[in-house]
Formats: sequence, C-alpha cells, structure tokens
Amino acid sequence: MEAYTGFAQVYDKFMDNVPYDKWAEDIRKILTKQGILEGILLDLGCGTGSITRRLAGYGYDMIGIDISEEMLQIAIEKKYEEDENPTGNSKEKDILYLKQDMRNFELYGTVSGVICICDSLNYITKEEELLSIFSLVNNYLEAGGIFLFDMNTEYKYKEILGENVIAENREDCSFIWENYFDEKENINEYQVTIFVEAEEEEENKHRKSKLYEKFSETHYQKAYSIDTVKSLLEKAGMEFIGVYEAFTENPPTQTSERVCFLAREKFQTGKVYR
Repeated sequence: MEAYTGFAQVYDKFMDNVPYDKWAEDIRKILTKQGILEGILLDLGCGTGSITRRLAGYGYDMIGIDISEEMLQIAIEKKYEEDENPTGNSKEKDILYLKQDMRNFELYGTVSGVICICDSLNYITKEEELLSIFSLVNNYLEAGGIFLFDMNTEYKYKEILGENVIAENREDCSFIWENYFDEKENINEYQVTIFVEAEEEEENKHRKSKLYEKFSETHYQKAYSIDTVKSLLEKAGMEFIGVYEAFTENPPTQTSERVCFLAREKFQTGKVYR
C-alpha cells in the first residue's frame, strides 16, 4: 500500500513545527566532527527535500531518494522557488532527486555520507530488509564514510502515540491520525485521514460552503531496540560509533522519543556497486 500520496499535498503544512533549520545545523556539526566537510551526501527518504536543500545550502552535493513520486514532485518544485530557498546557495538547484525504494536503491558511485532523517527507517518493518539497507549503505559509502540516521523509540510508540488519536484543523486542510500499537510485533499502525480544500469551478467560488477532498492512508512503523540496530549495522560490515538523544551528543534515556545512530564504513576497498 502506497504512503504519502494524498498526504504529500499537505505534508509541509503539518510539519511546520519541525525545527528543520536546527536539525540541518546539528547534522552538519556531526558530519563536520567526523571529517565530512564536503562531498556528496545521500538523503534516504528525503520526502519534500526540507533537509536535503538545507544541507545543499551548506555546500554538500546532494542526492535525494524517496519512494513517493508525489513527495519528490514537491521537492523538485521547491528547489526552483526563490522564496523557498533557505540559503540562496546555487547547489540547492543542482540536487539530484531519484524515485527509488531504499530497500534496493542504486547509485553510480560512492558518497561521503548517508543520512536518513524523520524516522524513515522505522517504515522498514522486517529486520532482514533493514539489514539489506544497511548493507547497501555500506556498499555505497566511501572509505571511512559516515551513516547518520534517526529512529522513533518503542517508548514513543507505546507511551506517546499508543492508542491515541491526533487531529488538527487548518483553514484549507485537516487530518485525523489514529494510532494502534501492537506490543507483540512492535509495530505502530497509523490510520491517516486527510481533508484538503478542493479547487472549485469559478461559478462556485461565491458559495459560503467549501468542498474538500478526502484521502485515507495506512502507514506502518516498527520500533527497534538499540541493540538490534547496532547488531544489524555491524553485520552489514559497518563500525558502530554510537547512539544519542536525537542530534545531540547526549546518551539516550528510557524516555527518549527519538534517537540518532552514527556508524562508519570500515575503510574497505574494492567496492562493487550493486
């Protein structure tokens, strides 16, 4: 079942509380500390390109991969809108966006670093598929390249989202977000219903009532333990550097809602691009 089809139209509206500027700055600091000051970065699950474009503004050559054609179309449109340009860096218009499934993505060569932000990897609900992604990342990283990604925690799914319903109403759109957490499988099911104001014909524009299009999507995310993720990274051939409270250098706690993992390619040579 496809996700982020109808929701893609209003994704940025409902994500306007996400501190993208700070996240991008924090990501840059982490990469810089690991020696990744320039070069090509891959943004897996790039969505509408909010982080991708900001990192391009810092001077990185960016590639964005996402499975949703609708999300990528918005990302492509945004990079040509001057009022949406966060830094004015010309590299923001040179971003390469690719429609690919992260479970079997392909590149033409290696990259300096790979990032995967906004809990994109929680959408991978099978351990063997997560391992496959980690192996692909390791394959396409340059020697010593860095892999940085975040994940929602079991605590967030169980205690924060749980069986809760989240709703938000805007002037031109609204959504209802119902959560169901399966503690046995550690999978959170989202039932998302979106109402978007429809474009009306000219003769209808003076009516007091408005027409709305309804979209319904089902999303699934899995909570992984830190030990499981660490084991899979090492099985994929990477060096596990650490796990932190998201985008900080602080260790995670029992109430951390989002954690950030950092891993490194172990200076392997003779890469074979798959």
